Amino acid sequence: MIEVTKLNGTKFLINSNYIQIVEETPDTVLTLMDGKKYIVKESRLEIKNLVTAAKQAYFGVAANIGTEKIAE
Repeated sequence: MIEVTKLNGTKFLINSNYIQIVEETPDTVLTLMDGKKYIVKESRLEIKNLVTAAKQAYFGVAANIGTEKIAE
């Protein structure tokens, strides 16, 4: 999930796995896989960075599952 901002300033979370297209027209429009569209304040590059960070955090945590050492 990434946090983005509507044009009215309201923040909301969106599942980045469902983002199909990010366009700047000049407003940034997120088009989801189901065809829903959201106009947000963040730029295309900011969205890209948010999605990248979210995936790195998710896969970083997933990669460490089962590798923690138990304190003796």
